[in-house]
Amino acid sequence: MLFDWIAAARPKTLGAAIAPVVVGSVLGWKISGHWSTWLLLCTLGSTIALQVATNWFNDALDFMKGADTQARVGPRRITAAGVMSPKAVMTAAWLMLGVAALLSLPLIQARGWAIVAIGIPSLYFCYGYTGGPMPLAYRGLGELFVILFFGFVAVLGSAFVQSGEWLVAGLVAGFQIGCLSTVLIAINNLRDQAEDRTTGKRTLAVRFGITFGRLEITALILLAHLAGLYWWENDFPRALTVPLAVAPVGLFLILRIWTQPPGPGYNRLLALSGMQLLLFAGLFCWGVSRSPISPL
Repeated sequence: MLFDWIAAARPKTLGAAIAPVVVGSVLGWKISGHWSTWLLLCTLGSTIALQVATNWFNDALDFMKGADTQARVGPRRITAAGVMSPKAVMTAAWLMLGVAALLSLPLIQARGWAIVAIGIPSLYFCYGYTGGPMPLAYRGLGELFVILFFGFVAVLGSAFVQSGEWLVAGLVAGFQIGCLSTVLIAINNLRDQAEDRTTGKRTLAVRFGITFGRLEITALILLAHLAGLYWWENDFPRALTVPLAVAPVGLFLILRIWTQPPGPGYNRLLALSGMQLLLFAGLFCWGVSRSPISPL
């Protein structure tokens, strides 16, 4: 049973919660000189809890909406498989939101009400991604949600937690991490395009087709690296050059999505895109830490 809950949390996607916090925290430390391991751990724990809650809501609500069918080619869902009831999965997701809120209390104490302003919409959209009056995933807004909350908000907010400042550099890093995080959901939606079309889930891949989905993934990967020119121009050259080591992974993903039809094989591409995100984040942090201090 424990394995089923872990699988439903979708560990392959948790890099989208880890990467922005680590990147933002390291960036905030490098620019301001301030560092708190305790605040990092609280930020990381809260963000992971939000990601797990989102995945559990998605598991239960997709089943309740009829979006998970026998045609599903993605990993097994515990609600659709009958392992857990929708009520149990929904309850667990709400409890996980409570964990996220609890872990945010030290952040509020340290940085004030700005954390509340970030946290409240983040808490809501964990549910609102799949549920509520206008579920984002069913309106083709899933990618926007990811790049906004797991890119800009998470990176900029994590940098603010460490530094106490709102950094323009955090927006750039947030865009880069947001693009690579969005690759995960874009591959997921491209894989499920045929099923989603029959169940009324109007993702961008459903609305605009497979070719658009491939172009979207290609653009996201390329833009994540091109945005790195900002670091070169602002005396953080290694923040551009070191992450380029992961570019071959991105190029391989681009090649595969253009040559392989959507289907079960995309599950491996999804795992590879998660690895790409974590590698990029790790190399970016190393590059930033090895760069001279800049007045960014």
